[in-house]
Amino acid sequence: MARIIVHEEKAPAEIKTGSESRWIFMCGLSKNRPFCYGSHAKVQNEENGKLYAYSKDGTGVEIKE
Repeated sequence: MARIIVHEEKAPAEIKTGSESRWIFMCGLSKNRPFCYGSHAKVQNEENGKLYAYSKDGTGVEIKE
């Protein structure tokens, strides 16, 4: 079943464990969930309040109403 999930964050969340940091994806594009690997770079130019759809290859397009 397909689902539409809205992610509004444009950067990962840092989780500290002792002296180490782990980065958890927040943008919705990571293929290594729950960990971030830099896919949020693709969402940096998105405009707030607009919806975007991403294909499996990471290409994004704005969804017009």
